Amino acid sequence: MALKLKIKKGDLVVVLGGRDKGKRGEVLRVDPKDMRATVQGVHMRKRHTRPGAGNAGGIVESEGRIHLSKLAHIDPKTDKPTRVGFKVLEDGRKVRFAKRSGEVIDR
Repeated sequence: MALKLKIKKGDLVVVLGGRDKGKRGEVLRVDPKDMRATVQGVHMRKRHTRPGAGNAGGIVESEGRIHLSKLAHIDPKTDKPTRVGFKVLEDGRKVRFAKRSGEVIDR
């Protein structure tokens, strides 16, 4: 069964809980199976790597994954967190919209 997620790659989101609460960023990757997403600049992790053939080694920082329940869309009109709904437009397209303002999120 395919899951219909309300958060997609490229969306602007805000973190609702955890050590990065309040941070905003763009969604880089979504994993529907684990219900997690990678957000730019959020949940940063450090990994100590050894020098190898292709890299110099040292401390590498990268984004960790965060659960979708801790993310909320940013309303394009009010710039505040909002819930997301689905509706069908007159031309037959099914789009996502911000419940706070009614603004369409999909491009």
